[in-house]
Amino acid sequence: MENVLEQIAMCVERGKINKNSPYPPDLRGQDGTEELVQQALAMGIPASQILNEGLMKGMSVVGKKFSCNEVFVPDVLMSARAMNAGMPFLKSAFETGEAKHKGIFIIGTVQGDLHDIGKNLVRMMMEGAGWKVIDLGVDTSPEKFLQVLKENPGAVVGMSALLTTTMMNMEKAVKVLKSEVPNVTIVVGGAPLTQDFCDKIGADAYSPDPQGCIEYLDAKLGLAS
Repeated sequence: MENVLEQIAMCVERGKINKNSPYPPDLRGQDGTEELVQQALAMGIPASQILNEGLMKGMSVVGKKFSCNEVFVPDVLMSARAMNAGMPFLKSAFETGEAKHKGIFIIGTVQGDLHDIGKNLVRMMMEGAGWKVIDLGVDTSPEKFLQVLKENPGAVVGMSALLTTTMMNMEKAVKVLKSEVPNVTIVVGGAPLTQDFCDKIGADAYSPDPQGCIEYLDAKLGLAS
């Protein structure tokens, strides 16, 4: 049983989607995430265990390597594709409540900013870490953040900005959310941001990479392993 879960984690880490996928070349012709998840279910392994000890474990390894510059954006994208290939087979487990998300994470690039590469990486890594992610896209107004937050009480909010000119819009969004929902947790990130800026605008945490965000929230919620 442990062997198939380890194989799933390895396939996610390496970006092996299914038996027919040519990537990575050294795993050509071997079972990928799609086949292995189905095999694990057929063996009677609970969907929650497949998620935690297979799919999420593989993405966790990728996240840590990415934060250390041991792998790069294309590698993360392939790992996310491999993880997502296995998720449809676990869908019924989420619907019945057997498998549960850690929580809801609302993410968007702030108003005036149309960049989404960093945001998309965070979204994929958060999904891989077991969160239900609501992606608001780019150019997200404070009012939109607030609306979706009120529709999902208890959600965590993530804000991204790539331009120095839009950092002030992030400050405005944080103030709007904190004034309306004082206990909301807001995590911010983006190339021009710093911890000092995070502290200045009243956000709860800053991370330069997705793994830092995951580890902060795991620690905050008592989920760290």
